Amino acid sequence: MPRYCLRGQVRPDQVAEYRRVHTEVWPEMLAALRDAGWHDYSLYVGDDGVLVGFVSTDAGDDLDAIQRRVQGPVNDRWQRSVAALFASEGAPDQAWQVLPEVFHLD
Repeated sequence: MPRYCLRGQVRPDQVAEYRRVHTEVWPEMLAALRDAGWHDYSLYVGDDGVLVGFVSTDAGDDLDAIQRRVQGPVNDRWQRSVAALFASEGAPDQAWQVLPEVFHLD
């Protein structure tokens, strides 16, 4: 199962709000992620706003494929609702930097 590490940047003055909204992720957003093939998805954010995400995809899928499949009205609404929390421009789910894996202990 392919795995990806992603980096983003939350505005430091919005970290508390970012954490809060992720305690209440909409059920339809969670379903959209699962239906699109997202597995073992975690987000970590530091007090400085550094955001790291980790996701596994269905066997044979890559990050681009699962990102394309999650696109739709629910994801669009979610991205708009959290966009002001990010230091990056545009949709947050399009501003990720993919970090290459250099070591994995299984």
